[in-house]
Amino acid sequence: MFGYVRPFRPELKCKDFDLYQATYCGLCRCLRRRYGLIAPMFLNFDFTFLALVLWQPEDRAELCRGRCHANPLRKQPMCADSPALDLAADESVVLAWWKLRDSVKDDGFWGGMPARLLSWLLKGAYRKARGRCPDFDRSARECLEELDRLEGGRCPSLDRTADAFARLLQSAAPAENGRVLGQLLYHLGRWIYLADARDDLEEDLAAGRYNPVAARYGTQGDDAALALTMDQSLGQMGAALQLGEFGCRKALLENMIYLGLPLVQRAVFDGSWAQIKKQKIWRHDT
Repeated sequence: MFGYVRPFRPELKCKDFDLYQATYCGLCRCLRRRYGLIAPMFLNFDFTFLALVLWQPEDRAELCRGRCHANPLRKQPMCADSPALDLAADESVVLAWWKLRDSVKDDGFWGGMPARLLSWLLKGAYRKARGRCPDFDRSARECLEELDRLEGGRCPSLDRTADAFARLLQSAAPAENGRVLGQLLYHLGRWIYLADARDDLEEDLAAGRYNPVAARYGTQGDDAALALTMDQSLGQMGAALQLGEFGCRKALLENMIYLGLPLVQRAVFDGSWAQIKKQKIWRHDT
């Protein structure tokens, strides 16, 4: 994934910040337990958000203490093992694999070497994850193949390309979770695709690669028009969040959707995202 989905730290209550860290660390431990030492390398903010929304509603998070993967000598609070963490770990590995394979294809022989090596290292974990969530893997493959055809044909429609990626992320919601979670993840996927396209605009133009923003609005882009359509997805995500049941995690999710994502969007537009994305948790409050 891309790392765009993160909380806005200055407005997080201490308990919500602790819950976010515990979820991040719990997912890291789950990835290590289910897939070995390589898989936790691909953990990021987007996968943590996925774990948060997949959790069954509960009034209080169940935490435990476990050893940190990066520092085994230290124990810290983590979310206890759960079906939500298991599913998030499985789907995270599948998403990471397909993202790497997409990079191999897009970056050419030499440019794609790092992604080729990482995908080789992740191959065993991917095969195991594919066996655990075959429907999601099939959906991811089909949506990315459709997206590849659209991009290869230099599709001028921003909505068609964004829809293909949005449906990929929408399929991460279990069928029994209903329409609300599916809509939330659909519009998150759409927003991520558009944010990434705007973020890569200059680089893609310099390399002569297809970029959906340039295909729709020209080489200069149109931030005002792009912001309108991205804001629509943010609004739909907020509406889905209010209709769903997320228990003790709702306040944290509200922070991420109502504050974190709009600030990331602004940073992508004004060019400051390149530096901000290196931070572990969003700290930019201007």
